Amino acid sequence: MAKPTQADAEAAVRLLIEWAGEDPNREGLRDTPARVARSYHELFSGYAVDPRDYLKRTFEEVGGYDELVVLKNIRVVSFCEHHMLPVIGRAHVGYLPSNRVVGISKLARVVHGFARRLQIQEKLTAEIATAIQDILEPQGVGVVIEAEHNCMTLRGVNTPGTSLTTSKLLGVIRDDPRTREEFLGLTRCI
Repeated sequence: MAKPTQADAEAAVRLLIEWAGEDPNREGLRDTPARVARSYHELFSGYAVDPRDYLKRTFEEVGGYDELVVLKNIRVVSFCEHHMLPVIGRAHVGYLPSNRVVGISKLARVVHGFARRLQIQEKLTAEIATAIQDILEPQGVGVVIEAEHNCMTLRGVNTPGTSLTTSKLLGVIRDDPRTREEFLGLTRCI
């Protein structure tokens, strides 16, 4: 099956505008199909990259550093695969290096790469942790995501202000109570 074109995407948006009861040819809506298609191209850009590739360039000269590396408050913008509505929140990512580290911007890029896809938050959390574990081979990995799901806050049960917290802990961050407590404390999740 061939990938739909920009024109196909614009036609679909035009159809949704009509379905909602509006006139897609009205002045204020005339350019909306093209704008929506372009914004979706950006918002779903995670399909065009392999986020694991960001982790492949590492540094071994760490001066004996052997403690947790934690990057907090990485902005997450994703979309619920059930309603295609935004999921917006923060990710906290950490790992206990074995013999190498990765540039911190790469951790944020991994989060963004996986987030820019249709999915559920639980899967997103697991994908990030597994990628870091597989590529960096650290002693342990921890990922916590706290996010608001617009499918719950704008419609359905209509509960603004609610957020979902998910975590995926691997290796010593999962198995060693002291390391687990330190990671969760650093992310302020305990």
